[in-house]
Amino acid sequence: MITEIFEQLGLSPNEAKIYEALVTRGESTISDVAVAAKVHRRNAYDAMNRLIDKGLCFQIFSTRENHYNAVDPDKLVELLAEKQRRLLSILPDLKKKFVSRVAPEEAYIFRGYEGQKNIWRDILRVGHEVCNIGAKAQWFDENLAPTRQAFFDEANRKKIRFNLLFDHEIRLQMPDFAKTYPAKLFEYRYLPKEYSTNSIANIFGDYVVTYTGVKVAKMQEDTAFFVIHSKDLAESYRKWFWYMWAQSKK
Repeated sequence: MITEIFEQLGLSPNEAKIYEALVTRGESTISDVAVAAKVHRRNAYDAMNRLIDKGLCFQIFSTRENHYNAVDPDKLVELLAEKQRRLLSILPDLKKKFVSRVAPEEAYIFRGYEGQKNIWRDILRVGHEVCNIGAKAQWFDENLAPTRQAFFDEANRKKIRFNLLFDHEIRLQMPDFAKTYPAKLFEYRYLPKEYSTNSIANIFGDYVVTYTGVKVAKMQEDTAFFVIHSKDLAESYRKWFWYMWAQSKK
């Protein structure tokens, strides 16, 4: 698991294994660390040189065989901060290009948990109230926990309102849901039992997002989000939403 995190920070598989071995063993020869990391000796040399270039390891010269050691792991945080700094330097220009190229009408698909995170980013970017038909508290899937809190913190800061038409099952399976819902501005009602489905429709701004295969507080890993960007269609869905809202129980 540690090695996987190193790779996500930009280290190659061999670099990650070598660095972890050095952090664990301390000062070592290339032969010893190659065996500990289960990396071929020739590949270990290449990985070690790249780690030295990145400032994560250093060489200790000797009259016999040179030794190597890892620098303090805090260096990884510095590397991450540097990556973030470089990204932030180009982000304003990227956002301008993104906004300018958004078509007045388009349709596309997101998938899985990362797809849900993309939807959250769109909600925050648009900044308008959210209307949800067939809500199932699927955002409370445990796999979304770290990102979910950050989303609601920012949504609360932007004062985004959530209007939720829940399926009947929420009333039975999560009776105290409203007491723990993290949005500060929200109102909810329940659809009649006979209209429960495994699908959901979200409307915000000029966007309509529909998806299926959802259970109470649980998404599927391969859930497909069908995103439609259309002002006219979003307005139509919103009218249908408010009609259903008026027919549903408080």
